[in-house]
Amino acid sequence: MGVLRDDYRRAMGRFVTGVTIMTTRLGDELHGMTANAVTGLSLDPLLILISVDRSADTHDILSEAGAFTVNILGRDQEALSKKFASKREAGSQKLDGVPHTLGVNGCPVLEGAIAHLDCVTTKQYQGGDHTIFIGEVVDAKENSDADPLVFYGGRYGDFTATV
Repeated sequence: MGVLRDDYRRAMGRFVTGVTIMTTRLGDELHGMTANAVTGLSLDPLLILISVDRSADTHDILSEAGAFTVNILGRDQEALSKKFASKREAGSQKLDGVPHTLGVNGCPVLEGAIAHLDCVTTKQYQGGDHTIFIGEVVDAKENSDADPLVFYGGRYGDFTATV
């Protein structure tokens, strides 16, 4: 099974994804995590899907919080993505020192994100070692037309649109 798992990871690594930081709030606790398992789900109603590893520090908080914001990162935000992807640094999932405001759902909107979607959690499903969270989008804003940060083959990169 290990070989198949490795093959799966390498194959999925060939799928280019955008990079986001999903933020949430439980009481006074603000948390975030880097996520690239994010997709639009429906236009009627407006729904988004995120998939979160059940062992992630933010998982249980997100499960209880009932709301989250997907912050879509720009090409110049790789360091921020790495901070929220780290499990080595104690408290790395907290927003201490990270400039932000609160969105209409009460969750952090990160300064510099090129877009964000404020969501209210409507459903949670178990999917193997992850939980799939479905969120109804209650606010969405394009904050900048800067190029996005992307992830491919286990590395960060960038994408420049040509017209």
